Amino acid sequence: MLAWNVLVVLWGAYVRASGSGAGCGSHWPLCNGEVLPVAPRLGTIIEFTHRLMSGVALAGVIALWLWSRASFPRGHRVRKMALASFLLLIVEALLGAGLVLFNYVGNNASVGRAFYLALHLVNTLLLLGALALAAWYSGGVASARGHRSSGMSSWITAALPIAALVSVTGAIAALGDTLFPSATLAQGFHQDFSGAANFLIRLRILHPGLAILAACYFVAVSIFVLRSTPYPTARNLAVSVLILAVIQLGAGATNVLLLAPVAMQITHLLLADLLWIALVLLAVEASPLRAPRLAAKLH
Repeated sequence: MLAWNVLVVLWGAYVRASGSGAGCGSHWPLCNGEVLPVAPRLGTIIEFTHRLMSGVALAGVIALWLWSRASFPRGHRVRKMALASFLLLIVEALLGAGLVLFNYVGNNASVGRAFYLALHLVNTLLLLGALALAAWYSGGVASARGHRSSGMSSWITAALPIAALVSVTGAIAALGDTLFPSATLAQGFHQDFSGAANFLIRLRILHPGLAILAACYFVAVSIFVLRSTPYPTARNLAVSVLILAVIQLGAGATNVLLLAPVAMQITHLLLADLLWIALVLLAVEASPLRAPRLAAKLH
């Protein structure tokens, strides 16, 4: 279910990058006023496919919730995460509907669309995190030590809002790249610092700087976990975070140099989702760490 929802997220990004968000017009849940679009154009097919995938995701999460209720006792973490996944997916569907009904699609370059996009992305991250934890807890991996759910160092936990912030700025940058594409890298830099440019372009410069700082933070935290805990699972997750953070930096640089082609945007988003999931799992798996020692290492 987690993998399917990641696929839905990636296809949603393709809908935005291909300019197909208005493929079903301003109708929801119908597509151009029809249950099944007749003689659809390409944009309609792309948008309608995303709606179908989202419907499958909803059915899957409902099944996950029902299964968790049948398989685990009241109050179990799997049941809590499955319920959270269901509720977050409902919110996800409503936010997706709002994009269409408020006309935050196509060439809309308003502040409202940017804010709505950020809200949508944060909910998506929470959904992926809940699904990841439901799978993690259901496998029994997180039951070997009783302190996992309450003993996290604040330094590791802080990586989550940092990652969310970077993802939000990345989504805004991607929207700017889609609506205001640059013919050359030099033209792109000129637009970034032009006072006459749309606010989406001027905000675009925030993402690379924040991404570099965040990657350094993730690498530092990962190294600290590797040096501080003997538990193989936590160490493996720390290695995953470290590797993904470095690869993500390289993908981001490539995306900028190639002027944000659609395929590179999707790859960049996939890496961001995988990094987020690894950070969430690390945040519940790593043993209690001494924050003062970590602070000393980071300084």
